[in-house]
Amino acid sequence: MVTVDLNCDLGESFGAWRMSDDDALLPLITTANVACGFHAGDPQTMLATCRAAAALGVTVAAHPGYRDLVGFGRRDIAMAPDALRADLLYQVSALAGLAVTAGTAVRALKPHGALYNRAAVDPVTAAVVAEVGAERGLPVLGLAGSAMEHACAAAGTPFIAEAFVDRGYRPDGTLAPRGEPGAVLTEASAVAARAVRMVREGRVEAVDGTALSVRVQSLCVHSDTPGAVAIARAVRDALLEAGVTVQAAA
Repeated sequence: MVTVDLNCDLGESFGAWRMSDDDALLPLITTANVACGFHAGDPQTMLATCRAAAALGVTVAAHPGYRDLVGFGRRDIAMAPDALRADLLYQVSALAGLAVTAGTAVRALKPHGALYNRAAVDPVTAAVVAEVGAERGLPVLGLAGSAMEHACAAAGTPFIAEAFVDRGYRPDGTLAPRGEPGAVLTEASAVAARAVRMVREGRVEAVDGTALSVRVQSLCVHSDTPGAVAIARAVRDALLEAGVTVQAAA
């Protein structure tokens, strides 16, 4: 039986600012990566998202990022390892406490945005992420074959190989920066077909047409991608029609 997790970055509203349609996305996914307040989210949003996930039986993952509300955590920030470790532990611990109050628990760790991208290629940053996962007993979601996977192996941290259905890949297997052509994919039926190929064939086409091999345990749909709800629904439906079981990886 072929199974895959369908995850989405949620809980990214902040104060009066509303980000994405979390209520519509939650019933379509199996893992909610909940923002922890540094790049997005606030305590009220974090708690409400955990409660909604718990009510639907959706797994909660911590989604910590750089301390960058203005840049939505998508600006690269060079940090000393000790400082980064403290920031990650602070964010994960805050969400974990709120999750318990909501009747659920944090079961995985997925870095956000620029932190994710840096950890995919920088062994030092990757090691900090892996160590925090190990300390908190959480598997880490990351790009297969990346520095994060190698760091998790070294730290004894379980690793969940992730692929992105709505993002373009460079020929080297990293994500194309959002400003580049083909970096963000919004056509629901095409994204759904791409998702099925990723899971069933272990293949994806890079932005230049290069055929890449991918190992997929979890697929990500970004909540801020235009048409995210339609994309998530199309992906889930296409996976089920292809005989793929959609269930949480953690």
